[in-house]
Amino acid sequence: MSPNTINYLIHDRNARGHAEFGWLDSHHTFSFGSFYDRDRMGFRSLRVINDDRIAPGAGFPRHGHRDMEILTYVLSGAVEHKDSLGTGSIIRPGDAQIMSAGTGIAHSEFNPSPTEPLHLLQIWILPDKQGLAPRYEQKSFPLEERRGQLRLIAAQDGRDGAVTIHQDVDLYASILESGDVVNYQVKSHRYAWLQIAQGVAIFNGEELRAGDGVQISGEEKLQITTDVGTEFLLFDLG
Repeated sequence: MSPNTINYLIHDRNARGHAEFGWLDSHHTFSFGSFYDRDRMGFRSLRVINDDRIAPGAGFPRHGHRDMEILTYVLSGAVEHKDSLGTGSIIRPGDAQIMSAGTGIAHSEFNPSPTEPLHLLQIWILPDKQGLAPRYEQKSFPLEERRGQLRLIAAQDGRDGAVTIHQDVDLYASILESGDVVNYQVKSHRYAWLQIAQGVAIFNGEELRAGDGVQISGEEKLQITTDVGTEFLLFDLG
């Protein structure tokens, strides 16, 4: 492979789907709901990245899912989660929450604050097999573990304290301040997706803003830095 080969494609934030319901302002990286783009049907096992802003006191009433790995990553505010497994929890920034829907699970998600809006990313990943037992897991990753470095927050083997996901995916979170730099090597037989969650990042010399995504296919050296501050997720995909 030529060292000058570029193996990535930037998905512009302004080309995302958009739904606005008063209580919910949602942008869809991939086809979802009424938004359909045959070139945005997901990437590898990654199927949904929804950037949701939920008004105080509002949320998603009880509804069902099957055969999907559903991750919630909160950027600001908090989520009150309840499900048919009997789980009741509050998810805050720094938490990684995963729900394996498996054979079927019902849940609700609300913004419990009467005054503070909620901003989160909801991520759906196709599991490596269908018919799994439903499960719920949540762990907290302090800011100092994510600041200026990549912190593994979800992995198939649950290593390094990450939540366990039923798919060949390593998910990293990072928060960079001005001048911070992280580097990552995507292996030749792997794929990756970079999602800018907040702020402005510089990826391999190109400026990216919140909502931008980068699809990476094959061997690629990644360098991510910022002049003003950024928060992002990096998916290493089989």
